[in-house]
Amino acid sequence: MAKFFTSEAVTEGHPDKICDQISDAILDDVLANDKDGRVACETVCTTGMVFVFGEMTTNHYVDVQKIVRDTVTKIGYTRGKFGFDADNLAVLTAIDPQSPDIALGVRDDSEHAQGAGDQGMMFGYATNETKEYMPTAYLLAQKLAYRLAEVRKNGTLPYLRPDGKTQVTIEYDDNFKVKRVDTVLISSQHDPNISLDVLARDLKNEVVLKIIPKELLDNNTKYLFNPTGRFVIGGPAADSGLTGRKIIVDTYGGSACHGGGAFSGKDPSKVDRSASYMARYIAKNLVAAGICNRCEVELSYAIGISEPTSVAVDTFNTSNFSEDEIVSAIKKVFPLTPKGIIEHLDLKRPIYKKTSCYGHFGRLDPDFTWEKLDKVDELKRILK
Repeated sequence: MAKFFTSEAVTEGHPDKICDQISDAILDDVLANDKDGRVACETVCTTGMVFVFGEMTTNHYVDVQKIVRDTVTKIGYTRGKFGFDADNLAVLTAIDPQSPDIALGVRDDSEHAQGAGDQGMMFGYATNETKEYMPTAYLLAQKLAYRLAEVRKNGTLPYLRPDGKTQVTIEYDDNFKVKRVDTVLISSQHDPNISLDVLARDLKNEVVLKIIPKELLDNNTKYLFNPTGRFVIGGPAADSGLTGRKIIVDTYGGSACHGGGAFSGKDPSKVDRSASYMARYIAKNLVAAGICNRCEVELSYAIGISEPTSVAVDTFNTSNFSEDEIVSAIKKVFPLTPKGIIEHLDLKRPIYKKTSCYGHFGRLDPDFTWEKLDKVDELKRILK
């Protein structure tokens, strides 16, 4: 029986992604000048307006206005006719210091080990079905979204506009091996003078066929381009945006569990972000070591407490080792306290804006330290 799985992605001009980028650009500005700054920054955008709010404690002056306008300009919203123009936005702010009650829990001194910035559970996932150790549908959807931005910016398809979404459906065989691409869906904002026929032709030739391996496409693959027939009004002029509303797009496309906590705008003392990065790091190294073919790692924390309240692993019956054995190895190899995670992955750096689009995982960027495979040999030694 055929098995299908679908994942989606969005471009940097999608309203929610605009907000993620602004929040992470503010975080980067703080960390570049104050590595111990605390940030929990949210952004809302709508027609002609950006509202930045949240909590921030830092000794650095943050020029929110400039950061917002620079970010929106780089995305490509630079004309009034788009309904969202970097030079003519109303930028509002409502930022308070971090709660002193939370600050008590995340301090690191001689009397108190740095605790988690909140309670919750975080998940990491890896699979050997791609060289990036990511699910195929998700990886292809993200690459299609990135390609949409690329052909817009380099002039290949100059009539495209910043907003867009992609979706890929993969068919698996009975052994959970990728068989083929069943459906490709792309919705891209465009100039009103471009016909749907031209758009469909160009999106297939310049986006789909440049990204999806030809061996995964066949005569039965379905292509859906702007299914409503028109996508001229887009971005915040069509739909409001909010930081943290694309948590599945940010992670594994629905292939794995999600604890519910968003990433963008949060400094690494927030385990929503840092522990999710560590869980991915653990899962990827386990799969790369051949311990299992698929792996999901769960870490949970209590606010103000340094050690995780639980560590769990699911190998989906793809390992010769028991899950108890794997958890024991995880605890020996990987630092799991908030301070240990931050130091090991070197997270107090201004690296976050580039994580806010096209996925936090599966990207071979040296700043994405959680993607390193430097624990493979140690895991193999322990799990012989």
